[in-house]
Amino acid sequence: MLKILIPTIMLIPTAWLTPAKWLWPTTLAQSLTIAFISLTWFMNTSETGWATLKKLPTPDPLSTPLLVLTCWLLPLMILASQNHTMPEPVNRQRMYITLLISLQMFLIMAFSATEIILFYIMFEATLVPTLIIITRWGNQTERLNAGTYFLFYTLAGSLPLLVALLLLQNATGTLSLLILQYTPALPMITTADKLWWAGCLLAFLVKMPLYGVHLWLPKAHVEAPIAGSMILAAVLLKLGGYGMMRMMVMLEPLTKELSYPFIILALWGVIMTGSICLRQTDLKSLIAYSSVGHMGLVAGGILIQTPWGFTGALILMIAHGLTSSALFCLANTNYERTHSRTMMLARGLQVALPLMTAWWFIASLANLALPPLPNLMAELMIIVSLFNWSWWTIALTGAGTLITAGYSLYMFLMTQRGPLPAHIIALPPSHTREHLLMALHLLPLLLLILKPELIWSWTA
Repeated sequence: MLKILIPTIMLIPTAWLTPAKWLWPTTLAQSLTIAFISLTWFMNTSETGWATLKKLPTPDPLSTPLLVLTCWLLPLMILASQNHTMPEPVNRQRMYITLLISLQMFLIMAFSATEIILFYIMFEATLVPTLIIITRWGNQTERLNAGTYFLFYTLAGSLPLLVALLLLQNATGTLSLLILQYTPALPMITTADKLWWAGCLLAFLVKMPLYGVHLWLPKAHVEAPIAGSMILAAVLLKLGGYGMMRMMVMLEPLTKELSYPFIILALWGVIMTGSICLRQTDLKSLIAYSSVGHMGLVAGGILIQTPWGFTGALILMIAHGLTSSALFCLANTNYERTHSRTMMLARGLQVALPLMTAWWFIASLANLALPPLPNLMAELMIIVSLFNWSWWTIALTGAGTLITAGYSLYMFLMTQRGPLPAHIIALPPSHTREHLLMALHLLPLLLLILKPELIWSWTA
């Protein structure tokens, strides 16, 4: 654990002490090294449970894929941000990189925590760098509004969680994940217990976000700079799913009855956000709403609590992290050239940038869950386990997948096909940096087809 955490912390002095000319190459090289070292976590986890029983943060089969995804994303964010932070003074560039590093630090601590209260503190700590990135480096004047939404939605969701955790500590005498599995189940009879159940899950459902409490997400995504969008889509939404998986163990036997409205809301959200995507004019907003739909499936898979549902949810979180981050990078490359996120104004780009179209094509197909990509594997697992629970769900999930395919193709055709608009006269060519960025997103996704058991968690 420390062999990743200490180099990550040491990235901060690197970012501040490197000469300006070498700032981006050195931070990129060091963060890539950390990302490659983090792949060793796949090797040494024992077959089940935690590798070692100790109070220090340790990865286990559930958190390992998410930890590796977190480490993998930092170099990609540094690669993606180079162009649009270049005009800024060097100190601001250093500050920007420091915020990204601190985010990675908090996320590593959150995913590997064995004490729930440490997880809670790190879950909240990720708010601060994200908020600064959105409100300081965002593109439009709306960014302060977006930051306010982001902060207050998340805080309003997390305060009940804190109270719920303190009550749990009071009732069981421990908040260690290692011990809580073996504590005798609490008798859940009163209304207060049902409120406690809701308090435990609310924070994570807002963070995911569940349809109905999702309004902060499109705002935050659209206003954030590229690195903000990437980390939000790829890792911060996954904190919600991960937290739910961890808390589910303690919420028996109430979940059986109380999860109905949440499952229905999640599946209804898949259809609703998909329909919203179909009539979006703003590219980033479309990708953001598609994230809400995918996370609805994840929430459904976690709430029915079957091994298949859990596995599908974890695989979908990883696959969605890589896919939607790649889509945001592509949207950003378009934005840097055309200075517009409106799809009508920047279309027909296949003629101008044919190689970028190839990346767009792969990313769009991954988003609509083309076989044999992990996205499809995960969606099928969740849909089958939901169908097994109640065969009515097939209507919602089936319609959801159809609409997903519709808006993914719509996005691809709108941005890439057709004649080039007359106002686009000179487009800068695509750079090696951008192709490397796309390759580093989509290659892991394609390689996971060959060895999916890396991200199957306990059920492997």
